[in-house]
Amino acid sequence: MNLFDEPSERQSGSPRHSSKNLPHAMPLAERMRPRSLDELVGQQHLVGPGKPLRIQIERDDASSMIFWGPPGVGKTTLAKIVAETTQATFIEFSAVTSGIKEIKQVMAEAAKAAELDSRTILFIDEIHRFNKAQQDAFLPYVERGTIRLIGATTENPSFEIISALLSRCRVYVLEPLPEDGIVQLLRRALADKERGLGALEIEADDEALEMIASYSSGDCRSAYNTLEVATQLAQAGDKRITKAVAADAVQQRVLVYDKTGEEHYNLISALHKSVRNSDPDAALYWLGRMIAAGEDPLYLARRITRMAVEDIGLAAPEALNLCLSAKEAYEFLGSPEGDLALAQAVVYLSLAPKSNAVYVAYGAVQHDIEHTRQEPVPLHIRNAPTKLMKELDYGKGYQYAHNVEGKVADMDCLPDALKGRRYYQPTQEGRERILAQRMEEIRKIKQAKRSRS
Repeated sequence: MNLFDEPSERQSGSPRHSSKNLPHAMPLAERMRPRSLDELVGQQHLVGPGKPLRIQIERDDASSMIFWGPPGVGKTTLAKIVAETTQATFIEFSAVTSGIKEIKQVMAEAAKAAELDSRTILFIDEIHRFNKAQQDAFLPYVERGTIRLIGATTENPSFEIISALLSRCRVYVLEPLPEDGIVQLLRRALADKERGLGALEIEADDEALEMIASYSSGDCRSAYNTLEVATQLAQAGDKRITKAVAADAVQQRVLVYDKTGEEHYNLISALHKSVRNSDPDAALYWLGRMIAAGEDPLYLARRITRMAVEDIGLAAPEALNLCLSAKEAYEFLGSPEGDLALAQAVVYLSLAPKSNAVYVAYGAVQHDIEHTRQEPVPLHIRNAPTKLMKELDYGKGYQYAHNVEGKVADMDCLPDALKGRRYYQPTQEGRERILAQRMEEIRKIKQAKRSRS
């Protein structure tokens, strides 16, 4: 079969989503897929009157585009709506099941069609799964206009799409559907006798549909799947979806999370910044979100320990021991009991005095190491275990701190080129206030000894 063969209803201009193409065995989400912008719920920032994507679709703009957003928010639906409003041939391609061989075949067919002044829209679902070589294969055809590429991705295009291809596409960011919008779609599915569940004559309480919408996390596909389960449960009862029936259908909330994707980094960033901003409630929430979504608790323990040394530091040095103890407690107890140890550490870090003085100081050290020559160790603080080393003045002038007044010698320990450099500058927070006072005492001791010499 030629990739560009068209079904009869497509050639006649009939909607591709007609009822004869939507057998009852198809998932409800597929049967209820919007067929036009007027049926679409959500994404009004893109498809509302006068908005950029709506204008592009209505003008049949031939530019390539990338739809970026979480699952179940309408990326594939929008691609198919674009196909319905253009005279171009529409080919749907999955990055999960297709390889370089299929890509080359499609490109060859598109090139032949272009010679006949026929336009081709190539929709690639999960385009982020294509590697660099596979994405490179599309580039010359997109540049020449042989194909109009529409990609859908749940991952940040900045990281997953090669820059040359990304620069030739408009990126549209889709948002999770609002709960009231999902309730509206569920009501529509229950009432639609042609494509939906209307023939079953199932009633649904508002609070039941609101629960399903709430637990879908903005994913319409997930909400439809839950509604189908709830409908089956209701058919076995009094044909009414109550809150109790919805709770049975939901089982557990759908959490949008990918332990290797952008949402992983978004959530850990939210946790770290909540701790840094001394907000224990937000920190506990983000910690709980990550644990509930299946994040490795030992990864969380490592990141929490990093917060102790980066954002608390010597203002509350006991924080580091607390985090290491929390990690050991989790390993000893496991989940769910061990989760509380991590929660305890997060709350303590949030409420502890904050200082990044050591973090900043070590960064300054690294900068000097990278941007200055490798200075020799001053002779007076070198060891002299051999006669030759002593003859070369290794250790000459060294002052043993325990044998001098105040236990502080008037002696520089940095290389000559960095003499006087001050890296660590303690804050006035927590324990660092005491350290700052001690540093001032040391400075005065050294100054007094120099004035006497």
